[in-house]
Amino acid sequence: MKVLMINGSPHQFGCTYTALQAVGDVLKSQDINYEIVWVGDQPLQDCLGCRACLKLGKCIFDEDVVNELLEKAKLAQGFIFGAPVYYAHPGGRLLSVLDRLFYAGSKHLSYKPGAAVVSARRAGTTAALDVLNKYFTMNKMPVVSSQYWNIVHGRTPEEALQDLEGLQTLRILGLNMAWLLKSMDYAEKAGLQPPQEAAYQETNFIR
Repeated sequence: MKVLMINGSPHQFGCTYTALQAVGDVLKSQDINYEIVWVGDQPLQDCLGCRACLKLGKCIFDEDVVNELLEKAKLAQGFIFGAPVYYAHPGGRLLSVLDRLFYAGSKHLSYKPGAAVVSARRAGTTAALDVLNKYFTMNKMPVVSSQYWNIVHGRTPEEALQDLEGLQTLRILGLNMAWLLKSMDYAEKAGLQPPQEAAYQETNFIR
């Protein structure tokens, strides 16, 4: 089993990476593989709603990390999205990635556990988590929780490592993710499958 983590910070080894690594260390101790993929620090294309991905099976923009993540998502059993907090919301880089990833490849994430982790100097964290958690709840993904919100505080990785409660919360998140993945694997081997999806009924408010 494998968890795909997305580091949505422009700083590859900053506080967001430190938070994800704390979860990863616990996953490894539970015999769960993980990979942290950095979205990079170059310009990222937003989703244009062109719907070309519905025909192509991938995003039409192929110059950044999104289609790479889509291919990795097919093989992953769980997901953790990490982001710094800017103006009380997740950094826009990660949101651009997730908009395109979910639009083009939502079926490769459905029914797989997900969690969000955010890092901040001080505040805005719960609002940022609320934004990220909506990606899971709109795509039939079980949301993995911990003892508190999945937050670590600090301006630098060194400061983040001093947030003992935050690190404990992330370690428990890792344990809960491992437990849920193993439970789902056990259920699948016993013959239990996800619910059958009904045809989507789209209702527009303006006709």
